[in-house]
Amino acid sequence: MKLDKRTCLNIGVTVFLLYLVIHYWSRAASVAGLVLGAAMPLILGCGIAYLLNIVMTGLEKYLLDRGKMPFMVKRTLAILLSFLTVLLIIFLIIRFVVPELITCIRLLVSEIPGMLEDLFAKLGENSELMSWIENQLFNFDWEKNINNIVSVILNGFSNVMGSFINVISRTISATVTVGVAFIFSIYLLIGKEKLLRQLDTLGRTYIKDKIYTKILHVLGTMNDCFHSYIVGQCTEAVILGVLCMIGMRIFGFPYAASIGSLIGFTALIPVAGAYIGAATGFVMILAVSPLKAILFIVYIVVLQQLESNLIYPRVVGASIGLPGLWVLATITVFGGILGIGGMLIGVPLAATAYRLIKEDVSRKNAGNDSKKG
Repeated sequence: MKLDKRTCLNIGVTVFLLYLVIHYWSRAASVAGLVLGAAMPLILGCGIAYLLNIVMTGLEKYLLDRGKMPFMVKRTLAILLSFLTVLLIIFLIIRFVVPELITCIRLLVSEIPGMLEDLFAKLGENSELMSWIENQLFNFDWEKNINNIVSVILNGFSNVMGSFINVISRTISATVTVGVAFIFSIYLLIGKEKLLRQLDTLGRTYIKDKIYTKILHVLGTMNDCFHSYIVGQCTEAVILGVLCMIGMRIFGFPYAASIGSLIGFTALIPVAGAYIGAATGFVMILAVSPLKAILFIVYIVVLQQLESNLIYPRVVGASIGLPGLWVLATITVFGGILGIGGMLIGVPLAATAYRLIKEDVSRKNAGNDSKKG
């Protein structure tokens, strides 16, 4: 490599910046955290726009292109239908599950008095236990313990008020963040073609053609993998929900349709989703039969193992072109490093790397074969 003045200057500036980052790492991390927090509504808006763009593109391609209408009318209608589609799915899930869950909780609460009466009746039959309880109550220092309880309540009240104010402020902040993100996503969806043209102009102006072409290829491959991953994840959630509902009907579990819909919806959340759906289903079935509730947990564990080892790698892996072995390895590694967020982005990123490496290996092998020929 030729060491001219410009190359030496770039190396010097890079080393100096690296030194500053290492030496002032704590301050740099805090500044980065502030910048990330301030930009979170925009980042969230980009994510929402990317997800809704999948639905919006399908609507524009298969539904709205049939009639002749102005571009802005078609785009506005597609965005509106995309939001309504997502909200309708969420509403239907809530409509099916929440009323049944409330009914089950009320049934469980109504059973508590009878359970307490049976408990006290059994305690009354045991004279030794009752005499021990009476002895403990007689020797109990009521004045001292009541003072301690009052002190704990008064001290805890201030903590509860502080926590309540903190929760309120966080809720307001989250609401504002989500609101700004939705507005920003709408702007992105309306003018996505113009924004892409502007970014393309900037890239071609300031980046060399050879490098820019490679960047476009990488970004295009990444976009294709993420798009296929999202579609495959939704398909896998539908399959899991249907299998759960069918299995519950076969084994005679109650609320098969409601719990199956809930399991399918929560399957979109990696790891935690299965536990959320299973816990909710357990509470609903517990109100009908404790034995069936326990058997339901066993059934969900078996179904989850089949889904994780057979269905998920084949459906999601096939949709993004990543072998099932690498899907499982990616979930394990990225989930261990970054948690749920790592599991969400790890599979499509691994699929991108897999596809790019595969293309590069094929190209180099083809070049070697041509030279030998």
